[in-house]
Amino acid sequence: MSIGSKVDLLGRAIRTVRKERNLTQEQLGELVGVQKAQISKLENGNNSATIDTILKVFSALKAEIQFNITVDQQTLTIR
Repeated sequence: MSIGSKVDLLGRAIRTVRKERNLTQEQLGELVGVQKAQISKLENGNNSATIDTILKVFSALKAEIQFNITVDQQTLTIR
């Protein structure tokens, strides 16, 4: 799976959870401290957001997210 398709999956997850929480893009942006346009770009996979911003988005959505990074058979998990 390419990085682009992973970003698309992440964007779809953000959109799905945001809608389940009955939030507009503008409301989510206010919770995170970013403009509505940035939320829209994230949801459409058109933004290379920082990990910090992505973590803030999922935190605002009250969703858990984990990144697993494996280097030389050692795994680091970021929550």
